[in-house]
Amino acid sequence: MRDERGEAQTLLLSVAELFVRGAKVDWAAVLPEGATNAHVDLPTYAFDHRHYWLRTAPATDAAALGQSTANHPLLGAVVPLPQSDGLVFTSRLSLRTHPWLADHTVGGAFAVPGAGLVELAVRAGDEVGRSAVEELVIDTPLIVPEQGGVRVQITVEAPDAEGRRPLAVHSVREDAVGEIGAAGWTRHATGSLGDTGTAPTVTATDAFDFTAWPPPGAQAEDLTGVDERLLRHGYEYGPAFQGLRAVWRRGDELFAEVTLPDGQRDAAARFGIHPALLETALQPALLDASATDDTQVWQPLEWSRLMLHAEGATTLRVRLARSASGALAVQAADEAGGPVVTAEAVTLRPVPAEQLSNAPATGADDALFRVEWSQLPSVPGALRVPEPGSGVAAGVRTVEARTGGDDDTPVVLVGRVLAAVQEWLADEDAEDGRLVVLTRGAVPAGGEQEVTDPGGAAVWGLVRAAQAENPDRIVLVDTDTDADADAGIGTGVTMDRAALDAVLATGEPQVALRGGALYVPRLARLAPAGSAEPVLDPEGTVLITGGTGTLGAEVARHLVERHGVRRLVLAGRRGPDAEGAAGLVTELEERGAAVSVVACDVTDRDAVAALLAAVPDAHPLTGVVHAARVFDAGMIGEMDQDRLARVFAPKVTAVRHLDELTRELAPNLAAFIMLSSASSVFLGAGTGGYAAANAWLDAVAHRRRAAGLPAVSLAWGPWEAATGQDPATGEAVPNRTARRGGVVPLTPAEGMELLDAALPTGEALVVPVRLDLRALRADAALGAGVAPLLRGLVRAGRRAARTGAGDSGGLARKLATLSPAERDALLLGLVQGQVATVLGHTGADQVRAETAFKDAGFDSLTSVELRNRLREATGLNLPATAVFDYPSPLALARYLHDRLAPGDGQDTPATHPLLAELSKLEALLADTVADEAGRAQVGTRLQGLLTTWSTAAVTEQDAEANEDFESASDDELFELIDTEFGH
Repeated sequence: MRDERGEAQTLLLSVAELFVRGAKVDWAAVLPEGATNAHVDLPTYAFDHRHYWLRTAPATDAAALGQSTANHPLLGAVVPLPQSDGLVFTSRLSLRTHPWLADHTVGGAFAVPGAGLVELAVRAGDEVGRSAVEELVIDTPLIVPEQGGVRVQITVEAPDAEGRRPLAVHSVREDAVGEIGAAGWTRHATGSLGDTGTAPTVTATDAFDFTAWPPPGAQAEDLTGVDERLLRHGYEYGPAFQGLRAVWRRGDELFAEVTLPDGQRDAAARFGIHPALLETALQPALLDASATDDTQVWQPLEWSRLMLHAEGATTLRVRLARSASGALAVQAADEAGGPVVTAEAVTLRPVPAEQLSNAPATGADDALFRVEWSQLPSVPGALRVPEPGSGVAAGVRTVEARTGGDDDTPVVLVGRVLAAVQEWLADEDAEDGRLVVLTRGAVPAGGEQEVTDPGGAAVWGLVRAAQAENPDRIVLVDTDTDADADAGIGTGVTMDRAALDAVLATGEPQVALRGGALYVPRLARLAPAGSAEPVLDPEGTVLITGGTGTLGAEVARHLVERHGVRRLVLAGRRGPDAEGAAGLVTELEERGAAVSVVACDVTDRDAVAALLAAVPDAHPLTGVVHAARVFDAGMIGEMDQDRLARVFAPKVTAVRHLDELTRELAPNLAAFIMLSSASSVFLGAGTGGYAAANAWLDAVAHRRRAAGLPAVSLAWGPWEAATGQDPATGEAVPNRTARRGGVVPLTPAEGMELLDAALPTGEALVVPVRLDLRALRADAALGAGVAPLLRGLVRAGRRAARTGAGDSGGLARKLATLSPAERDALLLGLVQGQVATVLGHTGADQVRAETAFKDAGFDSLTSVELRNRLREATGLNLPATAVFDYPSPLALARYLHDRLAPGDGQDTPATHPLLAELSKLEALLADTVADEAGRAQVGTRLQGLLTTWSTAAVTEQDAEANEDFESASDDELFELIDTEFGH
């Protein structure tokens, strides 16, 4: 048996020298004979230290899962159904596993070709001894998402009275929630498989001679620009489907020669007939149908009495004969004229546009969510709200956040809560306790839509961010009854013990108490409300605050192009002087819009009033889009009142003015759109102030909706943009964003699609965010936690069993059995492994021990994630600043060593408290670049510190010796002399 690992090593070593020198490698000369399909990925640059040896795949094939292997490129397994004589074929299709599917784009969607479903039916027939596909009717195209995949099932039932076996093809997106019921599946095709003795009876074709080629009397068609012609009719075919080589016409007959491209020819042997080859054979008929009616996208949707005569063809000679009913009789032969496939009738029908635009696992269906408040199934006893003077559980502190008066602005309230949270997090004695933050009427739970306290909602945004940074330390509770007569916030407010115990027993970080019942927030899919028709009057005026910013400009373009808006007012602090403003105006005017760019400070009420008054009566204000914002990243411990005020001004203050000043414009005002951020709901780590300000916007949307006014707050997930920044926050969008929290960045096009889908839903708060639920479920299966907000989408895995002393105790005991070198290696490997996970590396070997975290790409969010992962792995309550205090894997591992290493109760080198500070200093020195003079200055200081330390130790020893000498007896003195100088 060939040693693949050895071959791979030999191959890589044979080209290593050429590769390091940058020389061009002649792969044809280097690769061993027969290795044309070897999948060996080489390093991307000369000093990449990742290992690329081939590894044995885990046993996860069909047989290992208790199924039978299908032995087909489009199918994974076959499952016989007991007691029914039926079969189920299963598969997963994606553009990653079947990249040739990306070459078949119909109406803008990646559609599995109809010939692909025919191939599935043929394979199913082979399994049950039915070689003829009697009928296959395609109801709905099978769409493959751009990201992720779909699960496919082909079911074959027991034979009917005539021996036919019914067949059906269904699919469901792979991230479908929970247990999938019948309603979750989409049926794509139904049909039946015929007897082995049944053969197609294609009229007047049995005698057709394919050896005489091209057919006598047929006229060659001009194929110049055929790909462009297909594209104009909605067929965007890639290389796999560009094999149409020649077309001839003779009366009602069409003849074609088609072939597979080189990239697909090797795979043809694994198919009965490669779907790309059979689908390409029908392209002349598609062109004819489109020429007759170019308003439709035509596809082969009905197949009758089809039989496959030969397998593995790479080139076909094709005859298409149209019958009086309009169906096509299809015959195809190989290059020698031997029959390959015949079908009595193939009918082309137009595909409804909505079947292509509403593809599963793409667009709005997969990235539009709402926050639902779900009642917990059981609550022990009737719960009461907080009562002054009642008992509080040990280790729990409660604070109440409530607006105290007209002058108590949201930023002041949030600032008070911030101070209380910071105090709690800084209290070392409270590391194992809980801080319970109480609000009243801050969330729309229990069937309520109105938020009576937007200031409390802002507190929820802040605390949600604090919870993300400090898991299991803070609990949010919103009540529906006044808890205490005194306004404001203080540590003396308590909850009724039974209520508090019930809340804490849920383990939920966010709970709403309504009428004695507990409600928790869950993210749920929000189905688009049909066609997103424009809601804005083209003759009206739309105001966009922050209109010249990245996101505001994107919305402006979309409103003009998609919604036909012809009058825009773009307001911003700098007005026409804003960067890119002139170019944006020119671009929009070229598209037929009249654009006015106005300098306006939207935090100034008088300025906003003047801005609205300037809108002409002939073109009244019909829409407001608030896109103005100031982003300020920072951990909860770094925030202060000034930073909160800076973020709140363009969000809270500006929206308050717009809300109050536009209420009198109803009913002309059709849309009041606020561009918020998902940080207000989740993903808020490192964005506390920004999350709080956006949560206030979400609350205003609920309040306006309750008053019968238009409003929607769009809590965007992260975006990706050509600038490399998230337009909603201004933050750089690194590649790891797709992994962090299971969130995939939205493209601008997707963002605007979601905007259209959100407008007609009637929801006050919509969360457009693309989630990688498959990755989240995989993490949950491995024991990783699932964010409570996502538990309606991802089933949480079982808690991993722990030792009696907790993880830290178990790890400490393990360290006690190791040598110092082994302890260091274990802890360093632990840190490097978690760093690799956070940064999305393939292994810990890609993480250098001495490289500073900031140089490796860490920011405040990833630092928190690393801290939380290490906290979970070690059981230690690590400070939020751990990654900043110990800024390299080596320094952090030594810090963990100081916390975990066993000691005998003495100040040993492993446990001395100064060692932690020395680790910080060591990491700082390694990370600091200094000139020779600077290094000498620092070195002299360090030597001085060491001398002082040593002198202090000698002085202490001398003092102890003098004390011993003065108190010694004569015999002790002589014994001391003998010890020092000998007898």
